[in-house]
Amino acid sequence: MKRGFYTIMAAQFFSSLADNALFVSAVELLKTSGAPKWQPAALVPMFALFYVVLAPFVGAFADARPKGQVMFASNAIKIVGCLMMLFGSHPLMSYAIVGLGAAAYSPAKYGILTELLPASQLVKANGWIEGLTISSIILGVLLGGQLVGHSVSRLLLSFDFPMIDTGIDTAPEAAISALILLYIIAAWFNTRIPNTGVEMRPMPRNKLELLPDFWNCNAALWRDKLGQISLATTTLFWGVSGNLRYIVLAWSAAALGYSTTQASSLVGVVAIGTAVGAVLASMRMRLDQAAKVMPLGIAMGVLVILMNFISNVWVAAPFLILLGGLGGFLVVPMNALLQHRGHNLMGSGRSIAVQNFNEQACILSLGAFYSLSTGMGLSAFGAITAFGVVVVSFMWLIQRWHKSNCLKYKEQLDHLLSIARSDNHHG
Repeated sequence: MKRGFYTIMAAQFFSSLADNALFVSAVELLKTSGAPKWQPAALVPMFALFYVVLAPFVGAFADARPKGQVMFASNAIKIVGCLMMLFGSHPLMSYAIVGLGAAAYSPAKYGILTELLPASQLVKANGWIEGLTISSIILGVLLGGQLVGHSVSRLLLSFDFPMIDTGIDTAPEAAISALILLYIIAAWFNTRIPNTGVEMRPMPRNKLELLPDFWNCNAALWRDKLGQISLATTTLFWGVSGNLRYIVLAWSAAALGYSTTQASSLVGVVAIGTAVGAVLASMRMRLDQAAKVMPLGIAMGVLVILMNFISNVWVAAPFLILLGGLGGFLVVPMNALLQHRGHNLMGSGRSIAVQNFNEQACILSLGAFYSLSTGMGLSAFGAITAFGVVVVSFMWLIQRWHKSNCLKYKEQLDHLLSIARSDNHHG
């Protein structure tokens, strides 16, 4: 791997670490303030909101400026969201601003991989970035759980600044203030990311011109016989995984009687499995073999449903590791294939923005459904069953779709797979 790749990994790790710790802190902030039950569940779709709304613009912005500068500005927006949460804004609105920063960050984070590396290294690079991202989820969720726990929060609240009243009086507020430091560290790494030398694509003077351009890019990926399968798979995977993070917290409380701090450890357990699966996929899979992992998606859906029958933590831990492992092995080659097709069709930043739009729209839709269902009295067990059925059904349909393509468009698919096997066609 090129030297700049590891700087990108470090920046991504600290930014994602803070994102996930902030999620747990925001959940606890809403709980301790007596917010209705639907509001903590609504954190997930609120984070996804700007991914969907600004998708036509953030991809073009990432292609118009050096990726390191885009990532630095995005981290600054996340810090603004944290400060809003600390000083009076509603946590849902503040968390949406953090989501705005994440929406701008993502096209640059993934887009720079296709600028820096050849196609033959994309699966390995995705294994690295997903492995580190999942590691940051593990540590971030655990860190958030500890920061809002009694021991650490008491230590943080004991710090006092002479003649300054910060207004930080609760455990979640102390946790959020500490997490700002992690975003600052990530921003410093952003300043060390090298310029890849790829020609910038200026944004048009009239930004509304980006809307038809974005929809053309979106249509191009959905028409592509490999792009459509990888996009459908990753959209479904992230739609479910994005909400599963909160559902595991709710399930832990219902099935095991866990507090937020205790339940955060089980979210970390899922992430451990995902990291292992991601690393194994990066070692075992090639770009042209990505479609072979689709049956794992069906198995993942079945395991989600089986969660309802677990009431013992010693059974839950290995079960959740297996669930995460299947997801990690599924998403890494599919992500790499999608990035490869998108880079060849429209450019890296725009293709990642299209990917984010579809994935986050799925997170937003499923999250809104879960939040609404919670407000109407649906239990965590009912939500888990519904999510599992969705995964199994849609993964089966996607698999049938690909088999149909293999019969109807065999020559076209053979050509696209030959491109995936060669670095000469990438760039």
